[in-house]
Amino acid sequence: MQPATTIPQYLQETYWWAYVHPRAVRLFERQWLVNLILWGNFAKLRDAALASLGEALPGRTLQVACVYGDFTPRVAERVADGGSLDVVDVLPIQLANLRRKLAADAPVRLHRADASDLPFPDATHDRVVLFFLLHEMPLEVRRRTLAEAMRVVKPSGEVVIVDYHRPARWHPLRPVMKLVLARLEPFATDLWAHEVREWLPALPEGAIAKKTFWGGLYQRLVIRA
Repeated sequence: MQPATTIPQYLQETYWWAYVHPRAVRLFERQWLVNLILWGNFAKLRDAALASLGEALPGRTLQVACVYGDFTPRVAERVADGGSLDVVDVLPIQLANLRRKLAADAPVRLHRADASDLPFPDATHDRVVLFFLLHEMPLEVRRRTLAEAMRVVKPSGEVVIVDYHRPARWHPLRPVMKLVLARLEPFATDLWAHEVREWLPALPEGAIAKKTFWGGLYQRLVIRA
């Protein structure tokens, strides 16, 4: 693991109840609960991310931030012989929780580091995945995190993002989600008001493939470096 890293203030103030406190980890590390939070869409969104990453993952794969549920073990299962999966998180408690979920021989390396300041040289990873991370970040942290993801991915690689998205006006849960996100996840409404491409470095036309799910409440982006 990397040397000690300061836990960002926004994370301590806004998400102590979800990620920082030990009771939070014990509460939320339940597959059924993660699925419930996503209105029964966890498996669909997980599999959408996995499909974009590929059936076999040669070389180096980077996951930015730990995830409740079985997302990371499923990614690790796809790592090809000789390949590796790096997982970065700023919270030691999240890294420890992830380690408990992984097989002893899983080709996974855990790194304590801030997503907005990744501990890797330029162009070191074949693919990078951010699964429900951006909505938890203030704007400037989100910009730096995306810039870092694009920095460490190889020119021929891809960055895969799955996160919230503005739902269609007819979506029956639109008013409910707007209230829930505003109260519990105050940075998430940015993803309703803006496209992720607005926070990315300049990219050529056609570099981003976007797909929405479940009436537009969720999105998957595949960014070709």
